[in-house]
Amino acid sequence: MSLEVVTLGEAMALFVASETGPLETVRHFEKRTAGAETNVAVGLARLGLRVGWVSRLGDDSMGRFLIGEFTREGIDCSHVAIVPGARTGFMFKGRVEDGSDPPIEYHRKGSAASELQPAELDLPWLASARHLHATGVFPALTTTTLAATRAAMAHLRAHGRTISFDPNLRPSLWPSSDVMRATLNSLAAQADWVLPGLDEGRQLTGQTTPEDVAAFYRRLGARLVVVKLGAEGAYYDGEAGRGHIPGFAVNQVIDTVGAGDGFAVGVISGLLAGRAVPDAVRRAAWIGARAVQVRGDTEGLPTRDELAASGL
Repeated sequence: MSLEVVTLGEAMALFVASETGPLETVRHFEKRTAGAETNVAVGLARLGLRVGWVSRLGDDSMGRFLIGEFTREGIDCSHVAIVPGARTGFMFKGRVEDGSDPPIEYHRKGSAASELQPAELDLPWLASARHLHATGVFPALTTTTLAATRAAMAHLRAHGRTISFDPNLRPSLWPSSDVMRATLNSLAAQADWVLPGLDEGRQLTGQTTPEDVAAFYRRLGARLVVVKLGAEGAYYDGEAGRGHIPGFAVNQVIDTVGAGDGFAVGVISGLLAGRAVPDAVRRAAWIGARAVQVRGDTEGLPTRDELAASGL
């Protein structure tokens, strides 16, 4: 197979505040990349996996910035359309010093990525990958991105590929909580590995414990469910058994954004390498702990050498 992992989703230019305070008072920002799916793509590429990304970008400075950054990370961007006259989404992220969630402001409505149509998917190219990673962010943007996500998942499932799904809740993007729950649970039902956070799982399933959240998705057909528990680690329930993996100690939480994407990198890379589930989840917890100790979305994602040095 030409690829090991493929993902589809929106990437945005990220402007991270260099000073604390409300976004409207900040004068200096650092430009970086953002996007749940591309965060995972970057993390997997740094570990040496062959990764492809499907999307659309505007033919503007931010689109060119993003394609340049992801190409340098080693991601196959050959199926990212550069659309003349379209706009690339961007976002601002504030700076906090107490470990709380930073203020975030999105500017993505009408972006090039939000207009991706199912007919634009190169299905044979997608099926050249061993694995598809999807999240709940991209299908929340528009009816066409939802249809494209469904089409990609159905095609890879029909070809016997594995699929991971991270709900990655963005309630403000959905018309109602009921629509969000029904849609994301229907997507999770098409995945082999489902990776909710505990709070996400509670909102989506109505269950309260990690065990019951995992059991809900196992009943939908997931072969493995890993429930993220933050500093407490993670609970897993799969075909080979159940268990709890403790979290890794963190000296100081700088920014929690991107931690779940780093966790997904650990699970996916570990399982595709043939690791046992507890080992893959332990790797995921370690990468997630690294991610909360940096300000950007991808700065904490390890290289292959760093992973090898960790023994994970």
